[in-house]
Amino acid sequence: MKISSEHLTTLVAIVDHGTFDAAARHLSISPSAVSQRVRALESHLGRVVVARSTPCRPTEAGQVLLRLARQQQLLEREALAELRADGHRAVEMTVAVNADSLATWFPRVLEECASWPDVTVHLHVEDQDHSAELLRAGAVLAAVTSDPVAVQGCTVEHLGTMRYLPLAAPALAERWSSGGRVDWAAMPMVRFNAKDDLQHRLLAAQGVTADPPTHVVPSSQGFVAAVRAGLGWGMVPREQVGDDLHTGRLVRLAGADPVDVPLYWQHWRLRSARLDRLSAAVRAAAAVLDR
Repeated sequence: MKISSEHLTTLVAIVDHGTFDAAARHLSISPSAVSQRVRALESHLGRVVVARSTPCRPTEAGQVLLRLARQQQLLEREALAELRADGHRAVEMTVAVNADSLATWFPRVLEECASWPDVTVHLHVEDQDHSAELLRAGAVLAAVTSDPVAVQGCTVEHLGTMRYLPLAAPALAERWSSGGRVDWAAMPMVRFNAKDDLQHRLLAAQGVTADPPTHVVPSSQGFVAAVRAGLGWGMVPREQVGDDLHTGRLVRLAGADPVDVPLYWQHWRLRSARLDRLSAAVRAAAAVLDR
């Protein structure tokens, strides 16, 4: 069974642009031609590959084909770049990274990439507990993730551990503490977004099941700023604390342990010089995590 590269290209266009009509405009063909290609692919495989939703999404079978298509695109672009006389045609590298890594150690990767004229970087910011899903869906070729189990077709290596400390502004901690005990059920907290469960992990360890008053600040720098301002307590990455504990700008909340989040680097199992170079840069930048 052979899969048409034309059909794979059409599948990528549908997923990237969201609709059959938008894919048709991108490919400079008619919407009916897009539909015919998809039907032909599905008939060939005997499986539905695109969920006709808004936006269109790949099915489980479609995700497998999407990974194949993007892998072929990467290898093709690398080959074309090597064949060009100047050798400097940029190849796009799509990477998923969590916001806290992007705010702390991952910029060192970007500094390294800045010296590569043959690479452009496309970052997807996603929670470390969910970034592996982007690999499974074929949306990225590599990801910083907390999942130690390799996605099918990928390799995985441990990068290090991000330690999160339960911190608050002194006035907030004093207000909601008595006799060395914190009123976890009542003290306001700050949460990054709906996927952020770090605060809830600590609350569960304290036996708290109901949500205290919760502020949502979906920015890594803004999250820390909100904790410093006394909006609520939060789990702050050790790398973002700076000298706040020494100066007293923030205090460690009593009776609560830090939360350690192991990070892994997963990427497609491809023989790609650019991907190898990117992996080496990530490995070197992440060396600061366990210092």
